[in-house]
Amino acid sequence: MPKKIAFFDSGIGGLTVLHQAMKQMPSEQFIYFADSDNAPYGTKTSTEITALVEDAVTFLAQQNIKALVLACNTATAVAAKALRARYPFPVIGMEPAVKPALKQTSTKKVLVCATEKTLKETKLSHLIQQLNAESKVDKLSLQQLVLLAEKGLFETPEVRIYLETAFKEINWQEYDALVLGCTHFLYYKNLIKRMIPATVSIVDGHQGTVQQLQRCLIQTEQTNQGSLDFYTSQKRESNQLLEPFFNRIRSFI
Repeated sequence: MPKKIAFFDSGIGGLTVLHQAMKQMPSEQFIYFADSDNAPYGTKTSTEITALVEDAVTFLAQQNIKALVLACNTATAVAAKALRARYPFPVIGMEPAVKPALKQTSTKKVLVCATEKTLKETKLSHLIQQLNAESKVDKLSLQQLVLLAEKGLFETPEVRIYLETAFKEINWQEYDALVLGCTHFLYYKNLIKRMIPATVSIVDGHQGTVQQLQRCLIQTEQTNQGSLDFYTSQKRESNQLLEPFFNRIRSFI
């Protein structure tokens, strides 16, 4: 029986990465696990997040998988290292795309937007230090976007007011790039693009994650027909529930 590729996220944010993987790897069989019962992760403690991720991956490891994608920056920052030590299959994580964003700037700065937990974790701090970019990277929490996305609120006055308030104190002349450091934030890419100057590019890590997945699987078998199994917190769901989100993703990817 062909092995499957598992995607994990606290909710529907990771669908933005899954969609790209399905487009580039149409012959693969996928499992998507949204821990919607426990979303959002960004406001939880590391201990809480670790326990939730471990429960989810214990379930996924029993589903005949050959790779796991943590399509969640927060889960990656907290749990990826321990999962890689425990399981034989590749564990591909996500991190804010700071490095590619820095390549787009020479004299100005990069604004990293992520959940509160991702911004506080040492993983991001170490990444910035390794790039010798402490003076070139600023951080901004857009935590509320996770809940808004989970509610299916995208192009609404509530969302616009939230972003206008969050961006109120930002002097965009200081920046060349904005990093979307949470997969949920990609649903708002077009809206954010309209709200900030055209001189500020928007960068995310979903493409790089899929490329890393492909590198890890280069020697593994593929099926002749792709498929997708969808779970929310270990409950099998209809794939039809994903179509509204996939339709929105197609508008910006």
